[in-house]
Amino acid sequence: MSRPKPDLDALRAQIAALEKRPVLADGAALLAQKPEAGKDPLLALLNVPPGVLHEVFADEHRQSGTALGFTLGLARSLIAQNRQALIYLQLGAEAQEIGLPYGLGFQSFGLTPDTLVIGRIGTLPELLWALEESLACRAVAGVIVDLASHPKALDFTVSRRISLRAAAAGTSAFLIRYGKGREASAARLRWHVKPEVSAADPFDAGAPGNPRFVIEIEKLRLGQATRTGQHHLIVDWTENGFVSVDPRKQRPLAPLRRPAPPSRPLPAALGDRLSQAS
Repeated sequence: MSRPKPDLDALRAQIAALEKRPVLADGAALLAQKPEAGKDPLLALLNVPPGVLHEVFADEHRQSGTALGFTLGLARSLIAQNRQALIYLQLGAEAQEIGLPYGLGFQSFGLTPDTLVIGRIGTLPELLWALEESLACRAVAGVIVDLASHPKALDFTVSRRISLRAAAAGTSAFLIRYGKGREASAARLRWHVKPEVSAADPFDAGAPGNPRFVIEIEKLRLGQATRTGQHHLIVDWTENGFVSVDPRKQRPLAPLRRPAPPSRPLPAALGDRLSQAS
């Protein structure tokens, strides 16, 4: 007995309905709003409504803290009374490459450690299954997947399924990736993040100030709003969220000051500051 063929027209109509969900229209409306004087209009994209698939790229694994910090800043605005959880997923074998979120650093982004659920998954198929199941949970505000590698299994078809699941559930998904290569993806927003020298602390000129990021919006598809190419922004993370930074006010790198080498060998000093006995 043969199985009935699926109604492809009904399936296409269902997908089209998902792509026209209000969340995408709301995101496009952010760009249509007239920005405040002196503010970049693309700054509004840092508060995109939930239900969107984001990609966040960093150039190197050592910038994983930058990529995760920026992603947590995006996710904080999604926390609501009925959606108080964030899920962080990574492959167990890649933990040595990109590390784990740090509790105190997590708090600096206005989030409490008990908000975060960490999952270290054995294989990529299991991780993708956990991602889709987490997106369907109504108590979850966002799901962050931190991938050190570029697995072939995460292709355009898979990313499209994740995007549709995120839109249907109203839960945002964030894929953190590394390197300069880009694969075809159904992500609505693609961010490229780099660390930047922070401003000085207002109470200590020699101490670093708020975290600062250089971000490029490489891809944007929200409703009818579509942009390609690179759009640069420099932002600080503050207790009130992201704020834009005038590039002319960036603090230059201070030159390294190394002490002059001694002209002759010097004996090491003991703990009581007496010279080392011969």
